[in-house]
Amino acid sequence: MKDMLGLSPNYVALFIDYENVFHYLSNRLVDENRTQEVTLELIRTVRDHIEKDSNRRVIIQHAYADFEQLEVSPMGDLYLIGVETHNVVGTDHKNAADMRLCIDVMETLYTRKEIGTFLFMAGDRDYIPVIQHLKKHAKEVFAVAFKDNISGDLLMNVGKGYVDAFTLLGKVSQSELEVGEERRREERHQRNQQAEAVAVEKQRVVAEEYRPPEVAFAKPQRLFNQDAVEALEILLTNYGEKPEVFISPYLNKLRQAMQHLAEYERKAVISTMVEYGAVKIEKRRGDPFDYSVLIVNWNHPDVREMNPLGK
Repeated sequence: MKDMLGLSPNYVALFIDYENVFHYLSNRLVDENRTQEVTLELIRTVRDHIEKDSNRRVIIQHAYADFEQLEVSPMGDLYLIGVETHNVVGTDHKNAADMRLCIDVMETLYTRKEIGTFLFMAGDRDYIPVIQHLKKHAKEVFAVAFKDNISGDLLMNVGKGYVDAFTLLGKVSQSELEVGEERRREERHQRNQQAEAVAVEKQRVVAEEYRPPEVAFAKPQRLFNQDAVEALEILLTNYGEKPEVFISPYLNKLRQAMQHLAEYERKAVISTMVEYGAVKIEKRRGDPFDYSVLIVNWNHPDVREMNPLGK
């Protein structure tokens, strides 16, 4: 943790979005009954590394959740390791906890001047305003979260202060997460295929009734932007056999594969592909809303080189 966080002697306040971490692990572990155990393992590891390897001391520890809604209450176990729990009741399983956590962070900022470092175990973009405010007050900010559970916008704000939670877990927990995630991907892929088949058929029927004039491709030019090259490869690998691709599911693929980019950057990558003639965007009439599709330029030099189907 010392190398990852770059910590120097100071006092640390640890704020844990317990529900966020708990629900993430619950959806990915092979044995769902291990969720609480692995969550507590992660909290202990984060704290122990800070105190043993960085000459810093965690003097404030808070965890937030609607604990009554969790399958097994961790409040006793958290108390034994010195974590103060806050039972936040809300209809949404995270928003109320997010708000209470941010309020307590602000109170700590103004009342505990000895705190120089704020450590978040959370990945929601809702924390961006409070993180920016902490930095304005010359506080160091770090975020511990799983790679696919942290907002790209939040990641951009914490920068080098991000620590991948997966690397802090023991080998057994890591293995369980990997197996569970693979199973989850397979199930999600099957659901997406079924939903996409239904959507394609529905849009096909609508498109037969109305099809606007086609848009010409821009003049083909080589893609020198590496992100655009990667995005084109993702498009061809996942949708190469399709005559046109719905933009929304394609954006979801980019979010999964290019998590280092913020949302506006991923959309800018698509615009670059259009500008360089690799794809074009056409409008379709839909029910109940119109929609847009991407169409690949099979004569584009980059497309011809990387097309996995050899079309």
